[in-house]
Amino acid sequence: MTTSPTDLSHQLRAEREAVETLYRAFTEQNPDLVDEVLAPHWDDIPLAPGQGPGPEGIKPIIRSVAQAFPDVRITIHDMVQEPGRIGVRAEISGTHQGELFGIAPTGKQVSFRIHEFHTLAGNRVTTTWHLEDWFGLFLQLGQFPPQA
Repeated sequence: MTTSPTDLSHQLRAEREAVETLYRAFTEQNPDLVDEVLAPHWDDIPLAPGQGPGPEGIKPIIRSVAQAFPDVRITIHDMVQEPGRIGVRAEISGTHQGELFGIAPTGKQVSFRIHEFHTLAGNRVTTTWHLEDWFGLFLQLGQFPPQA
């Protein structure tokens, strides 16, 4: 069975909108947006320290980022897509107004890059592999998190 160009176009658009909604959850500080676009068994690789699995696991992370950066913004620079897969190069920016990883607020404006690869099924993100430039962020803040 072949997919018509129109069907493929609709699929690609729906998948792109799902990934964009995931990022909007951070920018709009609305963790519940992920319920619309993440599969119930979504796999986030790697999990953040203390992060639980699935969509419920990312919601405290979204709240934590919003608390640390009340003006947080995720800007997508590039999306590379094929059916069921999207690669994203983006940037997180904001003003450090709340504690982050044990680092007290510095009031500094920061931005750091993220690279993520998403797989999708049925217009829902099923897996996300991600890499954030935490080292670059900590250099901008002028300190690293306390060591355990």
